[in-house]
Amino acid sequence: MQPFADAATQTCPYCGEEVEVDVDSLGASSEAYVEDCPVCCRPWEVKVTRDEDGAAVTLGRDDD
Repeated sequence: MQPFADAATQTCPYCGEEVEVDVDSLGASSEAYVEDCPVCCRPWEVKVTRDEDGAAVTLGRDDD
């Protein structure tokens, strides 16, 4: 794990498995990128928002 990285536990929007997504607590106030589920290999759209309280992560389907 990278320094300053946190693991956010989320549910895959495809297979429903609980997964951990590593996010840096430092960075832009918001960002979005695509990452594959480590369980079912389907692509998520990962959205990260950061504020003074830390980083918040949401996962969405990449095919919506």
